[in-house]
Amino acid sequence: MKILIIGNMGYVGAAVVRGLAQAHPSATLHGYDNGYFAHCLTGANYLPERYLACQFFGDVRSLSPERLEGYDAVVQLAAVSNDPMGSRFAAATAEINQHATVATAQAAAKAGVSNYVFASSCSVYGVALGGPRCETDEIAPLTDYAKSKIGAEEALAGIEGDMVITSLRFATACGMSDRLRLDLVLNDFVACALSQKQITVLSDGSPWRPLIDVSDMARAIDWAIQRKASNGGRILRVNTGSNARNHQVRDLAHAVADAVPGTTVSINTDAPVDSRSYQVNFDLYASLAPDHQPQMTLADSIHGLIDGLKRMNFADKEFRASPLMRLHVLQRHIEEGRLSESLHWQTH
Repeated sequence: MKILIIGNMGYVGAAVVRGLAQAHPSATLHGYDNGYFAHCLTGANYLPERYLACQFFGDVRSLSPERLEGYDAVVQLAAVSNDPMGSRFAAATAEINQHATVATAQAAAKAGVSNYVFASSCSVYGVALGGPRCETDEIAPLTDYAKSKIGAEEALAGIEGDMVITSLRFATACGMSDRLRLDLVLNDFVACALSQKQITVLSDGSPWRPLIDVSDMARAIDWAIQRKASNGGRILRVNTGSNARNHQVRDLAHAVADAVPGTTVSINTDAPVDSRSYQVNFDLYASLAPDHQPQMTLADSIHGLIDGLKRMNFADKEFRASPLMRLHVLQRHIEEGRLSESLHWQTH
């Protein structure tokens, strides 16, 4: 099997490369990335890319169709990857997350690729009160990031041919990675506990968040690169995570505090109701991929983060202003003249 992973040098990509290499030791893995976050290594003793046969560098917006020839599967991870970045770089978010995704899928189909996997998001459901959301429920994307994901999904559904296309609507990512991000709810709480011995929840703690560890995201992608059209249809959109990992924010905070002795939790019980609350139903994924279900519990993810941050000697109380927040990395590139506002590398 020959696999191309687009956007492999990010938080999720590092785990996906490792997971696929372990699951398919005889496979040929290639990476394609523009290197925004290549330098953001966190506690790794070697480059995650050591598992690859080849690493290509380039912008997914200008990836040539010829680059996609000869692969059995293509995994599209490249994205402006959260709401703050999506808001700050709205045009680039649409270009990278949506238009480039569709263009690469179209080129992959013409090149004879068997399976195309798109890393989508449960954020497409928006404000979702009234029970866990299923794939057939109404969507209500609120942010540029979420709109780009559903825009890509809808366009992918229109691609004709034999290529099996899987849009994995991932729960919120968490867990340790060789390129760790702390701009994610559980990761933020663990960082607060280790550096400040205090977790402050700005809401009343009642909002729901579905979580998935990056290692379990890799497991889902392993399933999707092999999926047959008879298992879910040639075009599939599927919530990807576990029903057991729908958590209320206050429970996440207390679970982290229990794992880091001496940590206090402050919850703003007088805060207005936070509309950013949604539960997700993962029954379809459980039925289609019984051998690739999430293995990491909440405790596993928390302890993996604690161990990883301790290996880094992490103690930065001001981490929200650090490169561990991806928006700051992009902003620093721009301020120092390496990137344009459109997120293209500058040549000098």
